[in-house]
Amino acid sequence: MPRILFAAGDSRWPTYEAPLKAALAEKGIEAEIALEMAPETVDYIIYAPGSPLQDFTPFTNCKAVMNIWAGVEAIVGNPTLTQPLTRMVDHGLKQGMLEWVVGQVMRHHLGLDIHITTQDGVWRHDTTVPPLAEDRPVTMLGLGELGMAAGEALARIGFPVTGWSRSPKESDLITTLHGAEGLKQALSTAQIVVLLVPFTPQTENLLNAETLALLPEGAVILNPGRGPLIDDSALLAALDSGQVSHATLDVFRTEPLPEDHAYWAHPKVTVSPHIASETRASTAAQVLAENIRRGEAGEPFRFQVDRSRGY
Repeated sequence: MPRILFAAGDSRWPTYEAPLKAALAEKGIEAEIALEMAPETVDYIIYAPGSPLQDFTPFTNCKAVMNIWAGVEAIVGNPTLTQPLTRMVDHGLKQGMLEWVVGQVMRHHLGLDIHITTQDGVWRHDTTVPPLAEDRPVTMLGLGELGMAAGEALARIGFPVTGWSRSPKESDLITTLHGAEGLKQALSTAQIVVLLVPFTPQTENLLNAETLALLPEGAVILNPGRGPLIDDSALLAALDSGQVSHATLDVFRTEPLPEDHAYWAHPKVTVSPHIASETRASTAAQVLAENIRRGEAGEPFRFQVDRSRGY
């Protein structure tokens, strides 16, 4: 009987307990799950950033640490973590991100803010008609599970989508580019840019003064990925100059975003409090149970993190 330590935060346990037990039962797995266990008896650890558990050394028989977030930057560099590490990619997380990205792209594509923020009794029928989706190039920075799903959804609506990743990817619906030259090409036509690359030392400040200057004037930035992907000072300068017309930001270097941060008061910035997509216990439990089944059967884990790449 596998023994599972739930170290994703005591407050999450009431939400996860029932769906996790049900998902394990569906897989035919009898397991013991608890918030506390003797480390040497633990077979699997369910984990979330911010957990009090930071020293994995005592967990000598642990087969895998399973992160319930898609991002693993807060744990992947832990020197005591020698066990296999998996990240969360589930239907709920993917669908939630797809919906947020499509919604925000459509908001800026159609110019909806004009009508939402100017309800003053004036009938404005002379506003600029937006182009059709087919004439609004979108660039998706990051073609992992989330980025590919969102990019292909936009392509199905009719947007010409270019996707960029550090290594080559393939898609029947979007143009895919990679590497340094690919990044320049991807940005050069982007009227809307969406950031969904993982945060690593190589992707920090991916959007900086140099790369923002590659964009067509008036481009829109959407960041539901990670805060450090953007050089904040460079983005503020680009907003002030008009190089970037608006930035909708869901993630930040410091969270919660400090109340005196320039983003709060900037007229061309929309701040949302890291809500683009949340891990949902009902769907995450299915992924966790499947990986535990795989571990017990000696099969490869799904979504195992490549430590050398950081994701």
